[in-house]
Amino acid sequence: MPRTIRTLHPGFLAAGFALIVASSLAATSGRQTAAEAVRIDADDIGGVVTGPKGPEAGVWVIAETTGLPTRFVKIVVTDDRGRYVLPDLPKADYDVWVRGYGLVDSPKTKTAPGKIVNLTAVVAPNPRAAAEIYPAGYWLSLLAPPGKNEFPGTGPSGNGIAPNIRSQAEWLRNIKSGGCTACHQLGTKGTREIPKALGTFDSSIAAWDRRIQSGQAGADMVRTINGLGRDRALKQLADWTSNAMSSSPNGTGRTQRRICTTKSLPIAAIPH
Repeated sequence: MPRTIRTLHPGFLAAGFALIVASSLAATSGRQTAAEAVRIDADDIGGVVTGPKGPEAGVWVIAETTGLPTRFVKIVVTDDRGRYVLPDLPKADYDVWVRGYGLVDSPKTKTAPGKIVNLTAVVAPNPRAAAEIYPAGYWLSLLAPPGKNEFPGTGPSGNGIAPNIRSQAEWLRNIKSGGCTACHQLGTKGTREIPKALGTFDSSIAAWDRRIQSGQAGADMVRTINGLGRDRALKQLADWTSNAMSSSPNGTGRTQRRICTTKSLPIAAIPH
């Protein structure tokens, strides 16, 4: 009886070979992905931060605990793939969350060292909300000094600037290194806004007039403001506060996200 010999069509051979190659590449890709995943030790917390458009590069990941003798905070920045590692954490329970330009703080996740924690960034709903985490120096930059053409000052009967203040640079120096910031940082939430506990006032100027008389350093603050020309200095500070407390402060719409992007893990950062 004649034997039937069957042969495979070259197309089937090619398809089979392609399938084998594809399976091999998939396995290799899987091994590479695993190798590139965040690796942590027993005293680390790590993971990936994602947002609406994928991995979030250059955002802060913050771990905080009050379970140690003193409050402890560690902060790192995600790399260009959204990965982060919070290394060498003391044993405790931590709150971990995401902060970044253009974002609002994400919900805090409770966790402990030795765990992978993937986080989701939360986009700010408006510029005012996004601006809350901008550093104090940024907010101070929104303080508008009198124009250069207004110096030297012409006193209370003129433009309100003290005659001994000869230039805009000198006015700014007295606000900063020569005066206010010699004691405290200007631009923090507590300085750029009027605390409700201070009272109710008819205007921001009246609120600032009351504020500078507060506390142990009240006399020093009054002396500094008087040296600038009291009424005009109070007006500049009041305008600054009115802007800072508005629904959309001038200058807070600038593109700020991802300026901290790095290609290494991790980079420490301290957002204000």
